[in-house]
Amino acid sequence: MNRKLLITLLLPVFAGGSTICSQQQISWDEAYEKADKKISELSFDEKKNFLLGYSDFFFYGVPEKGIPYLYLSDASQGVHIRKNLPDNDMVRQLEKSTAMPAPIMLAATFNPDLSYEYAKSVGEECRAGGIEVLLGPGVNITKNAQCGRNYEYLGEDPLLSAKMTSEYVKGMQSTGTAACLKHFIGNETEFYRRRSNSIIDDRAMHEVYLAPFRAGVDAGVAYVMTAYNRVNGEWAGQNKHLIDTILRGELGFKGSVMSDWRSVYDPVKVINSGQNTVMPGNSKERKMMLEAVKTGKITEKDIDRVMRPVLATGYAFGLYDREKYQPELLAKFPEHVDIAYQTAAEGVVLLRNNGILPLNKDRKILVIGKYLNGDPRLELNLASSSADVEGYDFVSLSQALKDEFGNNVTIMENPTDQDIAHADVVLTVVGTTDMESFERPFELDKEEEMLVRKAVNLNPNTIVAVVSGSGIRMKDWNDKAAAVLYAWYPGQIGMRAVTDILSGDLNPSGKLPMVIPVEFSDTHAKNTIPEGGVCYNKAPRAYNEALIMLYDIPYDDSVFVGHRWHEAKGVAPLYTFGHGLSYTDFEIRKSSVKVDKENLIVKFNLANTGKREGAEVVQAYVGEDSPTVARPKKEFKGFRKINLPAGATTQSEIVIPLKDLSFWNDATKSWQLNPGDYTLYLGNSADNTPHIMKFKINPQKLK
Repeated sequence: MNRKLLITLLLPVFAGGSTICSQQQISWDEAYEKADKKISELSFDEKKNFLLGYSDFFFYGVPEKGIPYLYLSDASQGVHIRKNLPDNDMVRQLEKSTAMPAPIMLAATFNPDLSYEYAKSVGEECRAGGIEVLLGPGVNITKNAQCGRNYEYLGEDPLLSAKMTSEYVKGMQSTGTAACLKHFIGNETEFYRRRSNSIIDDRAMHEVYLAPFRAGVDAGVAYVMTAYNRVNGEWAGQNKHLIDTILRGELGFKGSVMSDWRSVYDPVKVINSGQNTVMPGNSKERKMMLEAVKTGKITEKDIDRVMRPVLATGYAFGLYDREKYQPELLAKFPEHVDIAYQTAAEGVVLLRNNGILPLNKDRKILVIGKYLNGDPRLELNLASSSADVEGYDFVSLSQALKDEFGNNVTIMENPTDQDIAHADVVLTVVGTTDMESFERPFELDKEEEMLVRKAVNLNPNTIVAVVSGSGIRMKDWNDKAAAVLYAWYPGQIGMRAVTDILSGDLNPSGKLPMVIPVEFSDTHAKNTIPEGGVCYNKAPRAYNEALIMLYDIPYDDSVFVGHRWHEAKGVAPLYTFGHGLSYTDFEIRKSSVKVDKENLIVKFNLANTGKREGAEVVQAYVGEDSPTVARPKKEFKGFRKINLPAGATTQSEIVIPLKDLSFWNDATKSWQLNPGDYTLYLGNSADNTPHIMKFKINPQKLK
């Protein structure tokens, strides 16, 4: 298939997500009955091993009694093929796996249907390689631009993250691969993550941080992984209030809970918390847990209770009684590459454009930057971490540009001032190295910062492409650049999409899934790293958490995360949530809002008033006019992505359940929807909502 046409084929409209459900094979009642029966057949010595994982990346099994070992693999953006497992003879490793664009780029598509297809592609490769559990998606909230794992997550907004998470889980589990939500919960920094204590109030927990986990549970997710950090004083992996009261009680999760690797410390608390499997199985945790068994701190009754969800989840999702490998799915790799391209095509965000883009193919382009040495792995700029996916048949930006623009492209690592000043067009490529267990600075490194400043000052036709997993400081050159686009980490084929957007073969439709602040100090996250701490992404990769004191991270921005914070504080970001430009123009017309028995229905016409086909994301925000608690002026409550030919107009609607307008009442420990006056803001970004409509929720609607 011609990938440049793929966007129009896969993106007619988003109307709320796929109706395909996650592939649970039997009911939970049946699964738990089978688990109880199997537990009665196991010896004490066999049962106690189910407290832990087996080796690095397996769940324990007793194959001779019908419980095979289950293989777990990272990561959300593809399959991390591990070639150095101590038990590599237990699986036939895939020879290759598709490197998908980073999940933050998936979020930038604002297309939950594509999230389904993305996860389905990854799930099919898991099934081909005998992987029962995919350790993803990562659904922590992007509230801190310096967090080294933001690229693995789905943005700052609870609604967007929830919608993308739900479809990811459904897509993954439609293949028979079990998904695992992570990291539960409050893991929004990587700065000595085993030493941090996320202090989160009840409202923020329920309204913001639980939202994607709730959506994943509602979608039928099989597994949940707890986080490294403490939450309100207790480690997440042994926190009874989080796991038992909230995850199992409030959210109704019936599957199995695993710890993140080497993240728990007290065996009795672990057993009583609702945790099921301590990972991995070849470390000090094994000694700790089995010593507690030996001394009687953990009884056989405890073990039976803890392992029930482990076995029940295996039965519920058919993980124990199926063919381990589906090699016929290897033939679908070309389809997966198409989905990878589609994700990049819809996820590139055009932040700024003075009219220079799209580029005529006869223009001569000087390409400069740090990541243009011909090595596509370096151009993607992902350091090695659990989310790393090796990929295959990589297309570098250098190659994609040469294929598109031919001899009109000149690539220079060390251009002179004269080279830059006399170039027809300068494409400057900058980026960051984002990775697990490290924060990274908001600022570009000094060499890159000076290069991009030089380019925009010497040549007004400078386009800046950013390769990163989160926001960066652009204050000193953004306004001077002719165009700025965010390429994120676009996967093995994504640089073709970036190039197709530069040339105009594709029309950009990506939107920012988080704000990019002017300065990091403009954000609440400025207080994340304790005094005296520094971002250390260039330090040796060493888990030396014990060398620093435990420290607190107050989430006292509460529900005012991201664009909500900036609006409440009156501090405009450089680019806000939902922002993204197109090569065509759209106009929202004839908008209206009404309240029925259960929903807020927003109707509108969308017109493509420009000269080419394109896609727009119509965004609905809601504010309560006279709230009884502090609430953001505008909360993102609905969206619809629509593709339209030039000159076309379509009627459409966004349906928002009234319950989604509720807030969490700390006093009653329940959701509350107030009657009264509300305002609906309709537009195409958080700061561009020209259609403002009033509506009222009457008391009888709440009965």
